[in-house]
Amino acid sequence: MQMRMNVLAVVGAVALVGAGYGVGVAQGYQPHMQNALAALQTAQHELRIAEENKGGHRANALRLVNQAITEVQAGIAVGAGM
Repeated sequence: MQMRMNVLAVVGAVALVGAGYGVGVAQGYQPHMQNALAALQTAQHELRIAEENKGGHRANALRLVNQAITEVQAGIAVGAGM
């Protein structure tokens, strides 16, 4: 009887650890945030290669996109529990 209780305790502990891992993976996988990051990185690239004669608006847009990239990366990290 004691052996059966030990086996059940081990199985239960393994199940809890596995469930905790699954929750961590689910939190780490953030497709909408990842898609937003990719879109911002594309915008960043396009702004970098655009002509500079935009009255400072291109440079300001690039600054804001860089800031948005930093914020999205921070959000992904928080969502992943980092």
